[in-house]
Amino acid sequence: MVIILFRILIILAIAFIFLAALQYVRSPQRKIQKAKDMQSFYFLDEPEDNKKNLQFTYKGCLFEGEKYLGTTDTAFEVVNIHITVQRPIELRGITKTDLAFLEEEIVSKYPYATVTWKHPINQLIEHETATIERIK
Repeated sequence: MVIILFRILIILAIAFIFLAALQYVRSPQRKIQKAKDMQSFYFLDEPEDNKKNLQFTYKGCLFEGEKYLGTTDTAFEVVNIHITVQRPIELRGITKTDLAFLEEEIVSKYPYATVTWKHPINQLIEHETATIERIK
């Protein structure tokens, strides 16, 4: 009887280890961290949950966006997204072209949304706009 219980415990332990490993492999936070380390683009979002922030990584920089629900002509949709970065030092190498690409990706998923870049990203946009106007 003790041997059978011991075998059952071993099988349960193996199943628990297998499920824990599977959960680790499928973890969205692990995927975004891996994409950040590889300096590739990865977009993490739950479109059905308006309260959950979206996260994405590009060129080794982790961005976070707050979604705000509002009204359109026909329905309630996400109408504002405010993008921030936790570590501004990671922005090194990000250009205005990169920000335009990221904005395109966000707008493709949320067509009614207006993207607002928060400090210090907005300074790059304002600086380039001011430079272009001085040249004219």
